Amino acid sequence: MGKEYTKRSIRLIFGLFLYGVGSYMGIQANVGLAPWEAFSMGIFYKTGMLYGDIVVLTGVVIIVIDFLLKEKIGFGTVLNAIMIGKVVDLCNWLDFIPKMENFAAGVAVLLAGQVVICVASYFYIGAGLGCGPRDALMVAMGKKLKKFPIGLVRGILEGTVLLIGWLLGAKVGIGTVIAVFGIGTIMEYTFKILHFDVRNIKHEDFADTVKRIRGGKGQEEAPGGEFCDRKDI
Repeated sequence: MGKEYTKRSIRLIFGLFLYGVGSYMGIQANVGLAPWEAFSMGIFYKTGMLYGDIVVLTGVVIIVIDFLLKEKIGFGTVLNAIMIGKVVDLCNWLDFIPKMENFAAGVAVLLAGQVVICVASYFYIGAGLGCGPRDALMVAMGKKLKKFPIGLVRGILEGTVLLIGWLLGAKVGIGTVIAVFGIGTIMEYTFKILHFDVRNIKHEDFADTVKRIRGGKGQEEAPGGEFCDRKDI
């Protein structure tokens, strides 16, 4: 049991680290930001706070909202809120990718960043230790707005934060369009190559994880690399 959760925790942390690197690449691409990045950068321009601190603070607020809306909160949910933004800060400090001044180079870096994010999602989602705060919020809103397709709910949510970010001075451009509409296609092909199906994942909240550790009822790794309940394999 201990080895299983060690393996899953390493997978989760590695995935979130990669996600932060992918987000940093999207910012350095300089061709337009994805909705949540635009929201955080807009606040950065107005307040001067560290980007990572803004992401962490936003994540904590969203987790509180998720909890009030009775969505599952797991170890992965909390680490998602904390790690990704701070990894972006670390990358900014290391400054290993310059801000792109050439449009074609910017698009290339953005697309590469999207691939990194999709691979990162394979690792952190596959750990099954809780989905990200923003994904949980989307699900919660979908439950409240039952007459609306989940895609529309996501569009409303991301459209709102994108508008706020833009009004605060964040850059919106072709990169924004690619981030919004291209990520789904890139993720589909990435998951297909990795033989990964998110529908197999049974996420745990804090209570689930503690019960499994105490009771010895763990999860096994399916052929695609994701962890799921034994009965689902």
